[in-house]
Amino acid sequence: MADDALSEAWEKAANDITKGKNEGALQTLRAADPQAIEPMTARLVGEATWNIAKINESKSDYRKAAMFLREASKKNPKDKKTSSLYNKILNEMQDKRISETVIPRMFNNGGPTLAGIVVIFGVFLVVLAILAGANNPGSSNQSNVVMEITWTDANNVDHTGKIWIEFYDDETPMHAESFRANAEADRYDGTIFHRIVDGFMIQGGDFENGDGSGAHAGKFFGWCDQGMGNFAQTDDCRTDMTKWVIPAEFGQTHEPGTIAAARSSNENSAGGQFYLVDSNGAYSLDGSYTAFGKAYRGEIDGVSTSGIEVIDAISQVECKGANDDTCRDPPQQNSGDPDVGSQVTAKSVHPVTVVSVELIDAEDPWYKFW
Repeated sequence: MADDALSEAWEKAANDITKGKNEGALQTLRAADPQAIEPMTARLVGEATWNIAKINESKSDYRKAAMFLREASKKNPKDKKTSSLYNKILNEMQDKRISETVIPRMFNNGGPTLAGIVVIFGVFLVVLAILAGANNPGSSNQSNVVMEITWTDANNVDHTGKIWIEFYDDETPMHAESFRANAEADRYDGTIFHRIVDGFMIQGGDFENGDGSGAHAGKFFGWCDQGMGNFAQTDDCRTDMTKWVIPAEFGQTHEPGTIAAARSSNENSAGGQFYLVDSNGAYSLDGSYTAFGKAYRGEIDGVSTSGIEVIDAISQVECKGANDDTCRDPPQQNSGDPDVGSQVTAKSVHPVTVVSVELIDAEDPWYKFW
């Protein structure tokens, strides 16, 4: 028999799920029953995660939701609602061609299958990689990040949102590592989005000056800002982080939800500033700016949504300095480049603030409900 506190948590979580506040429901359930021991907890976690999966179209979230509903059904096979939900998600996953598990059959009739042989070999390679990593403690992790942001909309209503971001570590390793390093050092906490262009992108990350004129790379990559618009590959600034920059890693597309590196006119001048592309995309920047990751999930006032929706909501705040309240660059600076006119462009009436940027595991343990 569940105690009163747990029953109250279930009721609150169920109400949050009904209102679309799936992340809030998961937080409530995580605090009340962190191991999801009770079948009701598992069922509600499955429902909330399923709703998130529908929004993000995440195969991983679909599988996690199915796992929780399966476990809930096993623990309480007489619960018809749980059985119904489990069957429904399996049907939906089948329609979407999502397997319930990513692990194929390893053995058959006492011997390894082809998949089993491949996995055994893969495990061997993983062990080698772990041993190599142990001998190279300076190697970077591949964590995702969650960015919490506050803003005031055009109707003077305050909001809090979150954006979950994954990085293109294989294609843009230096930019990904730099962003993580700055985030881990809390340099982005309390900074503002100093440039907002509706229909294009929102730009921030200037933890030095707050106006688009500063912010260095998070690590030393062998490139230095030598002043007067000169950037060079040299060791001269190894001990002066304020001069650290990142060389270009072009190649990824500026699709909606992209996070990319702002820079000066020199392609090897990126530092700590970044911009997030809204639902229109910014394909004209492909090949000229480094896109190094993508928003894969979002939340506005506790309600789950896509990361792109959060970016769009922020891009529609009220601005000052333009001909109207729309956030846009002045006509003479509307070049489409995220570095042009960064210090004199239209500014938001109310600050759009990055509360925090936290590193999170790419795949948290199941009991964390992510």
